[in-house]
Amino acid sequence: METPNVEFPKAETFDVLIVGAGLSGIDAAYRLREKNPGLSYVILENRERIGGTWDLFTYPGIRSDSDIFTLSFPWNPWRGNRLIAQGHEIRQYLEDSARDFGIAPHIRFRTEVVAANFDTGTDLWTVDVRIDGEPATYQARFLYSCTGYFRYDAGYLPEFPGRADFTGTVVHPQFWPADLDYAGKRVVVIGSGATAVTLIPSMAPTAGHVTMLQRSPTYLFPYPWTDPITTGLQKVLPRQWSHDITRYRNMLITLGIFLFCRGFPKAARRLFRAIARRHLPEGYPVDTHFKPAYQPWDQRLCIIPDADFYKAIADGSAEVVTDTIETFTPTGIRLTSGKQLDADIIVTATGLDLIAFGGVDLSVDGEAVQPGERYAYRGYMLNDVPNFAWSVGYTNASWTLRVDLTSKAVAELIGHMRAHGYTRAYPTLDGAKPPTHPLLELDSSYVQRAGSRLPKAADTAPWQVRHNAIIDAVDARRYDVTEKMVFA
Repeated sequence: METPNVEFPKAETFDVLIVGAGLSGIDAAYRLREKNPGLSYVILENRERIGGTWDLFTYPGIRSDSDIFTLSFPWNPWRGNRLIAQGHEIRQYLEDSARDFGIAPHIRFRTEVVAANFDTGTDLWTVDVRIDGEPATYQARFLYSCTGYFRYDAGYLPEFPGRADFTGTVVHPQFWPADLDYAGKRVVVIGSGATAVTLIPSMAPTAGHVTMLQRSPTYLFPYPWTDPITTGLQKVLPRQWSHDITRYRNMLITLGIFLFCRGFPKAARRLFRAIARRHLPEGYPVDTHFKPAYQPWDQRLCIIPDADFYKAIADGSAEVVTDTIETFTPTGIRLTSGKQLDADIIVTATGLDLIAFGGVDLSVDGEAVQPGERYAYRGYMLNDVPNFAWSVGYTNASWTLRVDLTSKAVAELIGHMRAHGYTRAYPTLDGAKPPTHPLLELDSSYVQRAGSRLPKAADTAPWQVRHNAIIDAVDARRYDVTEKMVFA
């Protein structure tokens, strides 16, 4: 079901302008109005419908890479009983949430936000957009970017020698062709991350054969599609109660796994190796293909529902090759070892290209804001940038766990401003220059490539960006909205 477009007068002023109608944007709208019932807001969405990530990605098997009870909204319980949800189910859930909670009429589609400038003379953001390609302008008292942290218009694609020589089809998962026929075809998937381990077991039953070509292994963790406790709770408790219990239980389990991996890396490595050996055929070279050089959770752990990836390898419909690419050839890929991988289709599951604020050019009084030169305040504001927030999730847990905390904090800040008659608020370092840390504490290639494009974090509050949902949830209850903040 398509949500209706609502025409707003150009240059109309809103209390809050939200960029993005995905998971973060829908949650932001709900939390802002929950705390500030009379607030006026608009959501600008570049795409033609709700969904964000879950509308963009349509490759085979696309699903959540964390459990759906923590990925869904705490204010709208998930109705299914599976722990992992398919991409189309998540997109429909977002559409239903926006409709059922009165958010849909506030969304304007096919509206690309290009630039935004904050004027300290008026304490207003002037936001330049393109609506169906035509320039227009909005104004807002507060700007809230809910665009995630990767580019929607391009994925990461390395330069492959001989790429032009390949006579088959090359596909990037971020732009999956709806008419791609891979039945009976030889498919090579380049990559070993979440996208690759999702694609391969989904394509294997239909394709002639699927090969995952990886440069280095990744830690894989089987996760059940369903569990009897969740199903039992849903049968005997009200929907909201069962959802809350399952949500907090899964949050604790996920955090426990993360802390175990970080605190006892040798034991964790042995565990993951034992899991792989249990699911793979006897004698399989586990240490060649499933023994990463890095420690567990230096990179994000890849979930494989019901060990489906291992099962595809075990039944012979898929295989893993650990090697590097020498060159593409007319019929496939020649590896550094000299081996030739024949292919009809090559899927470049080579990762994301990270970017802050959806690539919107931010400025204050005409002076450009460089994200990499700013510190992240509590993970969602930037030092000395007034009336601006950015929603970004956890790297070691469900995205929603942090963005919901962020939306509640932004709602409280705006409520404080409205109650006291303030028209401007921004965090300040008071001249301090604390030691810096990456915003996303992962060694993954896509994070390393981002370099200085993302804001910085420090090692002390409120500039510290933790990746601990429990501590953040406790801290949010004693949140001081005025800490290190300047109001005017």
